[in-house]
Amino acid sequence: MRIGIVGTGSMARVLGGRWSRAGHDVLVGGRDTSRAAALADRIGARSGTLRDAAVHGGDAVLLAVPFAAAVDVARGLADALPDRTLIDCTNPVVEGFVLATQGGPSAAERVAAAAPGASVVKAFNLCHESVWSLTPPVFDGRPLAVPVCGDDERALEAVRLLVRDLGCEPVNAGGLARAGLLEATAALLIGLWVGEGVDAQAIAPPLEYAG
Repeated sequence: MRIGIVGTGSMARVLGGRWSRAGHDVLVGGRDTSRAAALADRIGARSGTLRDAAVHGGDAVLLAVPFAAAVDVARGLADALPDRTLIDCTNPVVEGFVLATQGGPSAAERVAAAAPGASVVKAFNLCHESVWSLTPPVFDGRPLAVPVCGDDERALEAVRLLVRDLGCEPVNAGGLARAGLLEATAALLIGLWVGEGVDAQAIAPPLEYAG
């Protein structure tokens, strides 16, 4: 697959590196092209500008920038994103472990509105970069499940493939209208993990007891 990585931070490094090692054609793009080149060299990818990444990502584009910049970046690249699968992994979580998007729309819906020609999929937002760097992320014999929200089946299938390339299992979390639930889940989990030092897995019973 041809994958464009928009951004040069930790998620760009970890996910881009994993996909590059899985055999995908990855191009990292950044505002600072020297930083993008250094990251690309580190993970075995090519490099360029943010726009180069959007153009390159014929199969998927990962929007791997902070939420505060995500909408503006998507808007600035909108003319290069029609028919692209645009993966939003951002978390609009601010001080106090609350959402900057309280009252809606969700971060993913704002990205979709900024790049109306793209098929936006919300994924990869529930775990810290250190989890995605595990090869694979398996805990007590169970692969990590990755919730995926989106409306376009072709885009969803591309993201499911990329989830499986990490050794994880994709989970259907509904349409993009439910992306806000994923983002709220991230705020809750981060608050428990970081704010309270709680094992967040302990808040949910096993599936056989869920009913």
